[in-house]
Amino acid sequence: MSSQRIGEAVKVRFFMPSPALAPYITTYYLTEVDIAPDDRIEDWLHPEWANLRFARNDTWEAGIGTEPLRPMPHFTATGPTSLAARFRTGPTRIWGIGLLPLGWARLVGQAAINLADRTCDGAATPTYAHFAPLLDTLFAGPPDSAAEARRIDSFLLGLLAQRPPTGDEVRIKAAHGALVDLDSGTVCEFAEQIGLSARSLERLSLRAFGFSPKLLLRRQRFLRSLAQFMLDPTLSWIKTLDCQYVDQAHFVRDFKRFMTMSPSAYAALEHPVLGAAAQARAAAAGAAVQVLHRP
Repeated sequence: MSSQRIGEAVKVRFFMPSPALAPYITTYYLTEVDIAPDDRIEDWLHPEWANLRFARNDTWEAGIGTEPLRPMPHFTATGPTSLAARFRTGPTRIWGIGLLPLGWARLVGQAAINLADRTCDGAATPTYAHFAPLLDTLFAGPPDSAAEARRIDSFLLGLLAQRPPTGDEVRIKAAHGALVDLDSGTVCEFAEQIGLSARSLERLSLRAFGFSPKLLLRRQRFLRSLAQFMLDPTLSWIKTLDCQYVDQAHFVRDFKRFMTMSPSAYAALEHPVLGAAAQARAAAAGAAVQVLHRP
């Protein structure tokens, strides 16, 4: 299939949650792929916060990092990730829900480190099973993106009302704010900015964010750079480098760590879904990638 035909076949749309859900949810997003039943498209998700994805699709396969592709269930739950995820699909409609760290703490309620870099069948996993009823109602009736987004919003508002705030909400929000702030370049600066000891920050990070403070800062720096390329693939990598990189070699090491391939290998690939998603997400939510979303 030609690049032009692939581009025409993929549509990604983003919907913002109700104000009451905004501290917990980044966006709702709908990916529609209109190709022949035997055709497939492939792309690589960058590292991100936790996501819940719902699909009526038996051709969807994915794998995190170097995992082989494997069939995905209709309700796929993925914890926060520090590795790219390769995926392949035929014709499909997939709804996604992006969970902010505060949303993870309140709506999931488990230590994020235990589910980081892991994808599972949400309906069969107790940690995520309370989201599973959404799958039964989400695709009711003919396709209607606005109505489906309202169903997601209504379901999550009901779930929010059933789950009281955690005692860590203030600290999680403060840590998330410091994480996306360019003033936090080191773990010491990160901890000082929110008034925690390095040890306390480590515990909070593993529980609510899924990774150590050092890895979180490294991931933010990398994704700030990758987002520039996603918005304008004509840029050379040197022009996308975040201000916290000391040189291009430093960036290349991070690229291989997070994306499991070199920058040149990534640039040579087609990105039919992520290319469309970056532009649409930036327009709807103000950030090209999920982890740059402010708390």
